[in-house]
Amino acid sequence: MAEEVQNGAGADNGSKAAAVVFAAVKPWLVVEAPKGNDAVQFYKAAFGAEEVSRVNHPKRKAEQELPLVLSAELKLGSSTIVVSDLTDDDSAPVKSAVTGSVFCLETEDVEAAVAKAVAAGAVSEGEISEGDGACCGGRVGKVKDPYGNVWLICSPSKKCGDVAA
Repeated sequence: MAEEVQNGAGADNGSKAAAVVFAAVKPWLVVEAPKGNDAVQFYKAAFGAEEVSRVNHPKRKAEQELPLVLSAELKLGSSTIVVSDLTDDDSAPVKSAVTGSVFCLETEDVEAAVAKAVAAGAVSEGEISEGDGACCGGRVGKVKDPYGNVWLICSPSKKCGDVAA
């Protein structure tokens, strides 16, 4: 019987170092500059995100140019995501385009959540259907935001604990 390993603890690699325990994972969405502020506003409107903090690019003067977003931390349900503009500056976390991110949001009202996202500017991709394993099953709707990220909007499934890793 296999022993459960958390955050690398207990792995037999000869190391006697203390286990590393992470408090959270914060997905970081990088969007084409200067659309970071627009992305933050979209996530607020589409998904009810709450802006917790923001750091704008220190070298851009607001009166001369639209300030770039180095990081905007958003609370979305019980999770946190970070949004930033793509720049080639040393202070930027990523210096080249990142594509293909997929996120799953759970809600009791999939139809209303998809409709709200579409009203805010997302594009619905297909019909809402019964899940096939995505987001642990249940009803699933799929939208693509204006920044290229795909959001699966799913109803909670009672089978989540039964899903094999």
